[in-house]
Amino acid sequence: MNLSQKLARELLRINAVQINPKNYFTWASGIKSPIYCDNRVIISYPEVRSLVANSFVEIIKQMEIQPEIIAGCATAGIPHAAWVSDRLNLPMVYVRSKPKDHGTGSLIEGGSIKGKKVIVIEDLISTGGSSLNVVTAIRNAGAEVLQVMSIFNYGLGKAETNFKANNVRFESLTNYDELIQALVMDGKLTSEEEDSLLEWRKTI
Repeated sequence: MNLSQKLARELLRINAVQINPKNYFTWASGIKSPIYCDNRVIISYPEVRSLVANSFVEIIKQMEIQPEIIAGCATAGIPHAAWVSDRLNLPMVYVRSKPKDHGTGSLIEGGSIKGKKVIVIEDLISTGGSSLNVVTAIRNAGAEVLQVMSIFNYGLGKAETNFKANNVRFESLTNYDELIQALVMDGKLTSEEEDSLLEWRKTI
């Protein structure tokens, strides 16, 4: 079993992912979906959060150009960025979804990143919109984004298009297809439900 398969099964085991082909969930973006992934659950499971952090670290160590700073996306990416930066002994910042409305009005918290090479840690990627807002904030602060890394990826074509349009590389530890495959192998989805779940993604 490879990492992607293992992590997909772990997400299902801890109920970080819910599947309902009949009654769709509503994402924050307004998209109706048969799947809801809540990676915030991971922080309560030390063995799973360690698997995630160690996996990110191994990928980063193999990169040709090494980061100087790890950036977490608020809010769910922040703890994972902290664990990764700690393992790599690197500085960390986090990027708010919007500037705070008091004090300095900061969008990026944790210190100056100007002129630095940055890895962005996100919990999941759907259309890529929130991740790319973080990338824009980091670039506007004078830093270079090497890559966006996420725990989970829905595999939507819109995300691929959006990241390409913004010239941003991205990589995920596991994805929608692995989840569906795990559910099928465990007999938890009928063939009709599998077809429905795969067809849904083509509509987004």
